[in-house]
Amino acid sequence: MRDKPVITVQLIHIQGPLKGQIQEVAEDSILIGRHPTCHVQFPKDLSIVSRRHAQIVRNGNRFKLIDESTNGTFVNGKQVKETYLKDGDVLMFSEGGPKASFLTRILENQPAVQPESPVVPVPPVKAAKPAQEPVAPPVQEPPQQPVVTPQAAAPPLPQAAAVAIQKVQKSLIVQYGPTLNSYRELPVTIGSSPGNDLVLSHPAILDRHVQIFFSNNQYWIKDLTGKNLVSINSMPIGLQAALNANDILALSPQGPRFTFLGQGRLAEIEEPVSQQAQPVPDTPQDTPRQEGERKSKGIGALYKDIFKK
Repeated sequence: MRDKPVITVQLIHIQGPLKGQIQEVAEDSILIGRHPTCHVQFPKDLSIVSRRHAQIVRNGNRFKLIDESTNGTFVNGKQVKETYLKDGDVLMFSEGGPKASFLTRILENQPAVQPESPVVPVPPVKAAKPAQEPVAPPVQEPPQQPVVTPQAAAPPLPQAAAVAIQKVQKSLIVQYGPTLNSYRELPVTIGSSPGNDLVLSHPAILDRHVQIFFSNNQYWIKDLTGKNLVSINSMPIGLQAALNANDILALSPQGPRFTFLGQGRLAEIEEPVSQQAQPVPDTPQDTPRQEGERKSKGIGALYKDIFKK
């Protein structure tokens, strides 16, 4: 009988006090609420979330959401009492409350590898040497020095340009801000212009910025900017590179940045809020001239901030 596969549930928090966190739970029953025993625990003072708000229960290879709250649980904006979840669903705990996107990851149990029987070395049988003829010692030849050629060195990493890009039926899920974008066919082109599969509104994203595709049993990303802007784990990828689980993907030095969760799932990394956005308090001692100079500087800083964006 085939073993039951291990399925982990990932909740990517996109709104609320846990925003930006990614929680992964491999239990058959996942409790969500404010109680300390909950697997997904919200702050005690978040009163709109019940102490035991909801639970996600595994049924075979599917997961059912069961609402146990006072203020309700919503899936994709619709209030539910019980419903089966699918990858990409957005859960909201109370109206206007915390939001999290639901994803699953299947880890097939590998069959146990039977250890090989130890090989017991058999001592060689020594042949009797003839008494009348001594055995001459073998002629020792001088050891040959290996000829080191450039081809004998460790082969370099395969050039990204050699990886073919073809249409394949493979899923891709991208969480950016409060939205979850799901695709069933690759490649997927990302950029700021409307002609892309995924349009990102970010000041550092060019018209056609990157392309994500699948080849050789791996997800890959291709830099379409021609400016070497894309990096993985702070290392520029050049033309294109493979994505591995837990890689940090930056589409430009100014962001946006994503965590590659494996199996075609990208989750945005929330960037810290700029300190320049803090307002400068007025001082009652300002003279009219000082006030005019301060306002002028404030307008200049505002325009600089707008152009940066």
